[in-house]
Amino acid sequence: MNLADLRIFVSVARSPSLAAAALESHLTPSAVSKALKRLEENVGMPLFDRSAKALVLNQSGTFLLSRAQTLLALADQAREDLQGGLAAIDCRVGGPAVLLWRHGRAMGEALQAWPQASLRMQAMFEDEALAALARGDLNAAIVTREAIDGRGEHWSEAWSVTPLGSVVQHLVGGVAHPLVQQLAAAGGRRQVPAGEALQASTAQVLAHDFACPPRSMFCGVQRGARSDGWRDDQLPRKIRYWTDDIHLLLGFVKSGAALAYLPDFALEDEELVRIHVSDCAYQCVEQVALVWNRAHAAEWMHQLAGVLA
Repeated sequence: MNLADLRIFVSVARSPSLAAAALESHLTPSAVSKALKRLEENVGMPLFDRSAKALVLNQSGTFLLSRAQTLLALADQAREDLQGGLAAIDCRVGGPAVLLWRHGRAMGEALQAWPQASLRMQAMFEDEALAALARGDLNAAIVTREAIDGRGEHWSEAWSVTPLGSVVQHLVGGVAHPLVQQLAAAGGRRQVPAGEALQASTAQVLAHDFACPPRSMFCGVQRGARSDGWRDDQLPRKIRYWTDDIHLLLGFVKSGAALAYLPDFALEDEELVRIHVSDCAYQCVEQVALVWNRAHAAEWMHQLAGVLA
């Protein structure tokens, strides 16, 4: 069996149709069918149950799939290590969009040592990212410590965990928000210096509308008003705007229409201001880590994890 046919086999196994696998492999459906036939002749048995509508892995195909993924990972590892800085690396990282937002720039800068490298960042919730890592679709996943400690069905003891620090949620308002302007004026200022937090009471804050995602930004579980980590059981808010799209949510905040409980790195945006709630001691903190397969990782992945750590 050859590696090219194994790659096509893996693509077909994880695609909804032969046509989709052909598109992913930049081949015609006929070429994909011929590659599968060569592979089945080579191993001496069919790998799929065929019907008019789909190809479904049979028991033999399922057995070969995990071996094929390992062989392909080792082949890529050997090639990239041999080529060193000249390797055409395709770095594929998955995780919640909010975490990719935080770490994307650092990953791009770390890969500058490999001029031929490309960075492919795929937004997905934590369980989906870990499943994709297990299939070999990703080189690494960025997830919270809660997902790691949960040791879900996709977890592998062969994986390494590189801590990436913490994400702290802060109450945030846009510079045009009435509360931000009120608090700034009370302090005798027209503008809030970058990095400085305004002080407000819970009564002041809860008098305004909020924007909130209906699902956790990390795991994707529907949690309603608890999705962003704010303690609505203690400090119930009026949530006027609901959206899973972080950029749309930011739009409501920047326009001054709503406040939101957002990760600390959102405050790098000059249009956003942190509001410290003086009579609330609670704070939501998430530990974040890079998860990757040390056994199958080329040297560039080891170096990347070291730089990010």
